[in-house]
Amino acid sequence: MTASAAKTVLITGASGYIGGQLCLRLAGEYTVVGADIRKPRQSSLTGNPAFHFYRCDIRDDALADIIARHQVTHVIHLASVLESSGDEERDYDIDVNGTRNVVEACLRHGVQHLCVTSSGAAYGYHADNPEWIDESAPLRGNDEFPYSRHKRLVEEYLQQVRRDHPTLQQLILRPGTVLGRHTRNQITALFEKKRLLAIRGSRSPFVFIWDEDVLGIIEHGIRESKTGIYNLAGDGALSIQEIAQRLGKPVLNLPASLLKWALTLGHALGVSRYRPEQINFLRYRPVLSNARLKKEFGYPLQRTSAETFELFQQGLQEQEAQ
Repeated sequence: MTASAAKTVLITGASGYIGGQLCLRLAGEYTVVGADIRKPRQSSLTGNPAFHFYRCDIRDDALADIIARHQVTHVIHLASVLESSGDEERDYDIDVNGTRNVVEACLRHGVQHLCVTSSGAAYGYHADNPEWIDESAPLRGNDEFPYSRHKRLVEEYLQQVRRDHPTLQQLILRPGTVLGRHTRNQITALFEKKRLLAIRGSRSPFVFIWDEDVLGIIEHGIRESKTGIYNLAGDGALSIQEIAQRLGKPVLNLPASLLKWALTLGHALGVSRYRPEQINFLRYRPVLSNARLKKEFGYPLQRTSAETFELFQQGLQEQEAQ
C-alpha cells in the first residue's frame, strides 16, 4: 500500500470556500471524509468513491464516530466563524469549543496529524506591532474583535495539546487576507465601495495570499505530514492608498478621533455594528513575514501580494462587465 493510499483525510468545513476546493484536489489522491453543516456545492464530488460526506456540526459527538468509522489519519480543521453572527456566545462555542471537540476526537481515535487554519489576526491589531511579524511574535488577539480573540484562544489551547499529547503532530497555518479571482467577503467589501476608508497617518497595509497557494500549502503539508507554525502571505504588502490607486478610486482619509466619534454615534443609533475601538482593524493591521514558509516549509509561492490583488481586480472587472 502506498503512503498516499494509507492516508484518510477528514476535512471540517468541507463545503466552504477553501474546503470544497481542497476536497476536489485531495480526493484524487487520498480517501477524503468531509464534514460540514451544509452540503458540498461541488457536483463533481457526487459519486466519487474516494469521498464521503457527513452533515455534521464540529461540536457534535458524532464527529468522533466518523473519525473512528473511517480510521482517519489526518485532519484538516477549516471550520470556523469568519464573520460575526451577532451572537458572540454562539461564535465562541463554534470556534473555541468546536476546535476542542475536534482535537479530543483526534486524540480518542489515534489521528496522527492535525492541520489547523488559524489566522494572522491571532497576533492582534496593535500600535506596537513590528513592521513585519514572524511566527515567534506573541499572540495578542484583541478582545474587542471576537474573531481575533477566538483565534488566540484556539492557539493557546493547541499549544497545551502539543505539550500534553506530542504524538498528535500539528501544522498551524496563519493566513493573511486570502484572495482569488472570485473571492467575496467582508474584507473585499471594503474594496468594492465607491471610496476607500483610511485612517489619517496609517498606511493600513494588507498582505494577500492567493487562494490557490493556500490550497497548495495545505496539500503539501498533508502529503509530507509537515509540522510547525507558518504565516501564509505573498511577498510584499499593499497600503490602502496603493489599493485605491490600483482600483482608480478616491480615498477618504479621516482622523482617528473623527472616525471613533462616528462609530460611537452609529453604534448607539443601531446603524453600525462596529464599535469605536474597532477602528484598529484598519489602523494597525498585522503584516506577516513569509520567510519561514519559504525557507523551512519549502513551498514555492506562486503569487505576490500585488499579483494576488491584481487577479482579484480582474475578477471585479469581469463581474462589472456581465
